[in-house]
Amino acid sequence: MEYYPPRHSWFTRGTRAYRYKRGWGRLLSLKDRIYTNSAIKAPPGSKVVVAGWVHRLRVVGKICFVILRDREGLIQVVIKRDKSPQMFDEASQLKQEDVIAVKGEIVPSKASIGGVDLVAEELVVLSKTIAPLPIFPDDWEKTSLAKRLDWRFLDLRSPRNLLIFRVQDKLENAMRHFYRENGFIEIHTSKLVAEATEGGAEVFPVIYFDKTAFLAQSPQLYKQMMVIAGFERVFESGPAYRAEKHHTPRHLTEYQSIDIEMGFIEGPEDVMDMVERATLRALSEVASSYSKLVKELLDVDITLPKEVIKIKLTDACRLIEGTPTPCPSNYDISTEHEKAIGEAVANEYGTDLFFITDYPWIARPFYTMKSDDNPEFTRSFDLIYKGVEIVSGSQREHRYSKLVEQMMEKGLRPEKFSFYLEMFKYGAPPHGGAGLGLERLTMTTLGLKNIREAKLLPRDPERLTP
Repeated sequence: MEYYPPRHSWFTRGTRAYRYKRGWGRLLSLKDRIYTNSAIKAPPGSKVVVAGWVHRLRVVGKICFVILRDREGLIQVVIKRDKSPQMFDEASQLKQEDVIAVKGEIVPSKASIGGVDLVAEELVVLSKTIAPLPIFPDDWEKTSLAKRLDWRFLDLRSPRNLLIFRVQDKLENAMRHFYRENGFIEIHTSKLVAEATEGGAEVFPVIYFDKTAFLAQSPQLYKQMMVIAGFERVFESGPAYRAEKHHTPRHLTEYQSIDIEMGFIEGPEDVMDMVERATLRALSEVASSYSKLVKELLDVDITLPKEVIKIKLTDACRLIEGTPTPCPSNYDISTEHEKAIGEAVANEYGTDLFFITDYPWIARPFYTMKSDDNPEFTRSFDLIYKGVEIVSGSQREHRYSKLVEQMMEKGLRPEKFSFYLEMFKYGAPPHGGAGLGLERLTMTTLGLKNIREAKLLPRDPERLTP
């Protein structure tokens, strides 16, 4: 570390800087550090220590202005030449993204960030940039997303981009707390499986000693196992993998899925009610904590839907008859249909958060319960938010013979799922569940154009690093 105090003798011990002159003791310690948002609120005249990155720097005459950035915001640091020529000279040579610590006095200043300046009494350079910056965090709009992702650690230093993940953290933890409050037990299931969870070929094979395993498409079979084991209500937040060669702004090959499963239900409405309440709780907490910052940095208003409606898929498709994207005759709709239905529902019902129910059997996994009225349709649902599917769920088939029959209809071999089928021979309660894509919820909440912005380290068919 380099230290730039007034001209006095110095030595270091750990992360602490000491200055001695006529009995003076320690002046700056990182243990005394507070965040910039707390420093801004400190009473005038307070002595505080802040630390972070050099966001911007300018020199005007005999005064150096440094905008210091930490995870909580920005503060303007003022270094005056007449107070310490050496500290002024060294501050003038700082570069963007150098890491510094500053001790100083809080002084009111109407023109500054938060209405205060931090007039420096002591400056410590903790780390200097030693190469030209490949991207500038505060100029993210001028940089391609691909290059930003190549330099993700720099990209995330932007207050705007950091905020995305503060919001995501709030969404996830709000749901976690909600489910715990409603009797759900958090579980952690294996992501190495012997067969494709959802059926089909959209899986990543993994060499597992002398066998071939797969990365789990979802925790579906295991969360059902836990309900049948007697946990009754479970949830999990964990990664899910889909080997889909999509090149769209809505798809990732690895995403964070918040899954629930609940036993002793009377129908899919019980699951929908739980999902609706959890989603509204999460959006409400984000609005309460971050609405001002989201408006400032992303120019998005976070508003809560006045109501969440339920509409059958066949009825939803009638809303877009005669448009450029009508539903196919088999009702196996795509993302473009969801977007069109989202616009139609918003116009017709005044809400952008709604359930589509009763999807066709051809479009649902083998474990989905068929409708009693028409076996071509299922007791299933998706939750659509701003034209994007964020949740998919259903009541599950819990009757052994029917489950085997449905597996065979989907072209699956029951013997490959023997561990799963065995559960249904020994008493399985009626149950259902759902899975929510956390990145999709983040993307739609914040109005992001590409889901990759909502993933710390996104994976798609082309990207495996960083």
